Amino acid sequence: MTKIDEETQWESRYKSGNTGWDRGASSPSLITQLDNKNLTPCSILIPGCGRGYEVALLAERGFNVTAIDIAPSAIKEVKGLLAQQGLIASIIKANFLEWVTEKPFDAIYEQTSICALPPENWEAYEKKLRSWLKPEGMLFANFLQTDQPGGPPFHCDIGVMKKLFSSANWEWSQKPPMRIEHPSGKHELVTILKHKTT
Repeated sequence: MTKIDEETQWESRYKSGNTGWDRGASSPSLITQLDNKNLTPCSILIPGCGRGYEVALLAERGFNVTAIDIAPSAIKEVKGLLAQQGLIASIIKANFLEWVTEKPFDAIYEQTSICALPPENWEAYEKKLRSWLKPEGMLFANFLQTDQPGGPPFHCDIGVMKKLFSSANWEWSQKPPMRIEHPSGKHELVTILKHKTT
């Protein structure tokens, strides 16, 4: 799929209201990480930010937020949300598989991007995540469990994720993944990974 085709695909979903991943509010998993002090103010990246509920919440909590999306409607909505609340974040319209940062981040909040990508693009995305993170940086990962073939969204089997985010590059949390229900009837398995130094 070309860059233009991807933009058109995701933009058409926003235009038609075909946004089943959208809770209409910040994810409970992010709120839990903040309340538990697992995530404290730092520089943080949100790839595939959508309408930006998490962007606004993190900006409100004092984070230096950078967010990316490919759909013009999503970019417009997140900017509007920030303006409405008097908040500041860096919002970038880009294909995140092509985007390069000048300065790596302390943390990444990954909620919607890997499940939106065809599995043949997952290795490239994992490499991007490492390139965006500082050594010892934290990846707050939400792996969607659809238990269905095809997509998007694509099923992010936790065994497959552990191979993709291998121990050579990532240190997984010792705690079992937290289960977060989704209004779509699916659920996410939520965990924290640390980017290992090389």
